[in-house]
Order: sequence, then C-alpha cells, then structure tokens
Amino acid sequence: MKRIVHHAVYDTLADWETGHAIAHLRNGVWHREPGAYEIVTVGLTTDPIVTMGGLRITPDLALDQLSPPDSALLILPGASRWDEGHELAPFARKAGEFLAAGVPVAAICGATAGLAREGLLDDRDHTSGVLQYLEAQEGYAGAKRYLDQDAVLDGDLVTAGPTEPVAFAREIFRRLDVYRPEVLDAWFRLFSRSDASAYEVLMTA
Repeated sequence: MKRIVHHAVYDTLADWETGHAIAHLRNGVWHREPGAYEIVTVGLTTDPIVTMGGLRITPDLALDQLSPPDSALLILPGASRWDEGHELAPFARKAGEFLAAGVPVAAICGATAGLAREGLLDDRDHTSGVLQYLEAQEGYAGAKRYLDQDAVLDGDLVTAGPTEPVAFAREIFRRLDVYRPEVLDAWFRLFSRSDASAYEVLMTA
C-alpha cells in the first residue's frame, strides 16, 4: 500500500474538519506499523487557494495528475464552494474513480453533497450534517442508506458531518488500520471526551 494520503484543497475549505486526521497520520505516533503517511495536497490546478480561515495553500499537484494507484486515501473536506455550483464536481468524479479502484475516500460536510450528486452514496451506508441536506441534492437517491451517526465507514468510504472531525479521523484510522483497536478507542476517548484514562493507554502503546 502506498503511504501517501491525498488531501483535496480548494477555496473556502473548512480548516477544522481534517486537522485531526492528517496530523495524526503524518506524525506516526501510536501507529500499528512504523512510519508516517505523507500528506500531499491536490487542487483543481496548482494555483494557490485560500481556506475559510484565511490560510493560503499552494497545492502540491493538480487533480488531473492524481491517479488512484498512487494513493492510500483521498480526503475531501467541506467548503462553501460545494454548495455554490459545480466547480468542485471534478473532485467528486475523482472520488468515483478511487472507489471503483478500491482506494478509500473520506468525505466530510459539503463534500458529502458532492458525492451525493454523483450517485456515490446511493448504495453505500453514509452520513452527513443532516439527511435533508443530502435530499436537497439533485440526483441523490440514497436516503435508505443514510445513518444518523457521528461518522460512518462502509467499505472504502468514510463520511461525516461538519461537527465531527474527531469521529471522521477515527473512521479514517479504522479503514487504514493505523492503530490497534485498543489504541484507536483510547485515541477517540482522549480527543473527543478529554478522558484522562485514555492518555495512559496511549502512553504505553
């Protein structure tokens, strides 16, 4: 498996949604296997983008250079742009290529709407902010597979709503088998609930 995680970047990207996932994949602490993942950013082009929080990011590569066999995971964060037209549709189509190739995709917040419009949620368990948000998307026919949960993993697809960055990271780690089960449980308890007993588990991992 390639140890490269590709992180989509585009204007109005929601800064808070993927930080837990990429930071802990990159630093390698507590990983089941030694070593860290490389995080590579992907834009529509290599022109700089500006996040919702005002950070300026220059993508490492353009979307048309991205191929599923070169990746361990594609992360699609939320952004206002998902709800403002079809500009980001190429990222949803790329997600379809990844899923067809058996390479995982993780989508949070507005990115789930992009996948909904591509029909990628119709036959997979998934979640988002609320079901009504997805039902408003043209082409969505997956209501029967919607789960009212913090984050959902179904095969190669991880989904979550905008208020669940820690649960989103948890399911990414689960799919990539990054942590042993007891470490994953402790990680989530520490970062979601400030559970001091979880810290002890992590320090002995």
